[in-house]
Amino acid sequence: MYLPRHFEQTDPAAVRTLISSHPLATLVTLGSEGLDANLVPFLLVEEASKIYLRGHVARANPAWRCTRDGSEALAVFRGPDAYVSPSWYPSKTETRKVVPTWAYVAVHARGVLCIKDEGLWVRQLVEALTMQHEAGRTPPWAVADAPADYMDAMVKAVVGIEIEVSHLQGKWKLCQDDGPRDCAGVAAGLRNGGAKIPVTMADLIERGT
Repeated sequence: MYLPRHFEQTDPAAVRTLISSHPLATLVTLGSEGLDANLVPFLLVEEASKIYLRGHVARANPAWRCTRDGSEALAVFRGPDAYVSPSWYPSKTETRKVVPTWAYVAVHARGVLCIKDEGLWVRQLVEALTMQHEAGRTPPWAVADAPADYMDAMVKAVVGIEIEVSHLQGKWKLCQDDGPRDCAGVAAGLRNGGAKIPVTMADLIERGT
């Protein structure tokens, strides 16, 4: 990832929070049929000072068969993003030296891919993913709510994957190239649009992180 120093997110907690809050990643692998990309919801797990990303793909998905166990993989997590109009910059009226851009937040996680075609491992992962995403719902749905034979069939229909993360990069591109007035103008422009994601981006720009 192209990562100028002033866009680098150096706070490990912020990087982990983005992964946990935006868990659907683009998993990029290189297998016998070339490059492949799949959308996979991942669970972030920290064990013995190591970071793991755990997920699953459909058994019918050739990705797990065509990708060699132990090969390198890349998971791309995307946070909020928004188009930035030059009309939001106060400096536009003074210099006219402004162009459109895009503000965004993203994390790249690289590591070694391990195929986990084990029923117990997959079931425990499904339960953990479900608990994470059902948290806060009333009432939360649990794996045990489904018939046992049905869940057995569902678990057999997927294959687990795990990435032992070796490198995490966070990129927070939030108008750091611009002065305080222009950053404030961008945040105001995003808020005036009223949509949820641009407002979230406005919050990030105002915090500067």
